[in-house]
Amino acid sequence: MKLVVLACLAAVAVAAPQLQDVRPIVQVLRDERQDDGNGYFNYALEADNGIYMAAAGTPGSEGQTNIEGTYRLPDGVGGFQDIVFIANENGFQPQSSLLPTPHPLPDHVVELLRIAEEQRASGITFDETGRRLTR
Repeated sequence: MKLVVLACLAAVAVAAPQLQDVRPIVQVLRDERQDDGNGYFNYALEADNGIYMAAAGTPGSEGQTNIEGTYRLPDGVGGFQDIVFIANENGFQPQSSLLPTPHPLPDHVVELLRIAEEQRASGITFDETGRRLTR
């Protein structure tokens, strides 16, 4: 029994990770931050692996903070892609070629949307069951 316990302890000791030269995986090349305390701020962060982020914030009209900025991420094929964004009272709005786009609408849907817009412009309304309300 003692031999089994000793063998288990030896197996755990052998399987334990060996600490070698421990150093950060990523070095920070630039870390700049400025916060005026009144809703205005700027920051920029850049790492040696190509990752980058910069943003500027301003107070918004509805009590929120509006932020405009960009960040760069690896694209998985050896390059990097930038994502430009705005975050304000309308939410987070990123723009990048990496982001998926919706399929184009079929022609009949485009036509139905045109008709609906025409009806709205001329004052035509419908109730919750789809019946036209006359004025």
